[in-house]
Amino acid sequence: MNFFMEAAKLRAARLLWSRIMEEFKPQKSSSLMLRTHCQTSGVSLQEQDPYNNVIRTAYEALSAVLGGTQSLHTNALDEAMALPTDFSARIARNTQLILNHETGITKVVDPLAGSYYVESLTNELANKAWALIEEVEAMGGMTKAVADGLPKRLIEEAATRRQAAVDRGEEIIVGVNKYRLENEDEIDILAIDNTAVRNGQIKRLEEVRRLRDPKRVAAALAVLEEAAETGEGNLLEVAIEAARARATVGEISDAMRQAFGDHSAVPEVVSDIYGPAYADDPEYKTIVSRLGSYAQTLGSRPKIMVAKLGQDGHDRGAKVIASAFGDIGFEVLAGPLFQTPEEAAELAVREKVQVVGMSSLAAGHRTLAPQLVEALKAKGAENVIVVVGGVVPRQDYDYLMSQGVAAVFGPGTNVLDAANSIIDLLEGKRRNI
Repeated sequence: MNFFMEAAKLRAARLLWSRIMEEFKPQKSSSLMLRTHCQTSGVSLQEQDPYNNVIRTAYEALSAVLGGTQSLHTNALDEAMALPTDFSARIARNTQLILNHETGITKVVDPLAGSYYVESLTNELANKAWALIEEVEAMGGMTKAVADGLPKRLIEEAATRRQAAVDRGEEIIVGVNKYRLENEDEIDILAIDNTAVRNGQIKRLEEVRRLRDPKRVAAALAVLEEAAETGEGNLLEVAIEAARARATVGEISDAMRQAFGDHSAVPEVVSDIYGPAYADDPEYKTIVSRLGSYAQTLGSRPKIMVAKLGQDGHDRGAKVIASAFGDIGFEVLAGPLFQTPEEAAELAVREKVQVVGMSSLAAGHRTLAPQLVEALKAKGAENVIVVVGGVVPRQDYDYLMSQGVAAVFGPGTNVLDAANSIIDLLEGKRRNI
């Protein structure tokens, strides 16, 4: 949402791309030109007063075009609550069409060039980005940096720092922490029947398998597996050939899994970011003290597991919660991505957690949260408190609570409010026991 910074970011990226490509002495001048795809931010979208999201997305899209993007994705206004409806998707698409056809900004190359402020920002970004590039190179390259967790850690630190600023009201989000509506009307959302989607996909896969040539598929997968095992040949090329033979994504993945195994990211939680931002805040001190008293009664710090279930790979919000709760005084376990409910329940029982916080961003909450509750019951862990946070429409809160979820924290929830609520749940459970 930092309008000029985002435009300057793309200008700096083009500068750095050209600088790096020159080292390879390209034969075509077009190789020096960076081609960029941009997507407007999902983080800036809010559940509260959601029509403001149209304005946010329009400004972000304008910034990207002024910065020189070649390709653009505009988010829909309701994506902080659910998957987009046809109505919201049309507004998102028309945002691009209006920028393209009605504003004239696409007829000018680099329209912000020459502005002292934009040029200064571009130069500062380029210099600081170059310093990061050199740091990564010194580590042995980006693959090594990713394995060591550097990029993820920097992103999580920045996200946690921003969340603290929003919660404290230092960064204004219109309709969320300032200028709130007293009453908000519900808006239509897209309801997904996950069972119907799953059954439909299974039917399509069965049809693909029925119509394809089994021998051609087996041969293509054998070539892929051999390339993965020997390291000889172009892995992407043989994977494409397997897809052309109508091998499924799962079958292609399994062929490579034989050679590489499964990647298992080691979840790390940053600390001392959220807490220091609240160093002298009375409300924060009260919550820390309250949790400390509860821990004394319990004999240990209460343990919460932040779980990511299903095929949702977005974990920035989950990591922000994990980091903030760690600073408040919880013992925090960050679960790995792409867990099944059964795997999450098994980890929760093994680690003896009191609370599982399921993070949902991909409309799977109506299916996955009840399955998690049932999986915990099956392991004799029905006393483990299950809460859900993330992109959950308010219309689904009652359903989740009826399925055994103890609390739901939607978009825009203040972290301290969430922490207070979970301490309430822990104290209530202890009284009930």
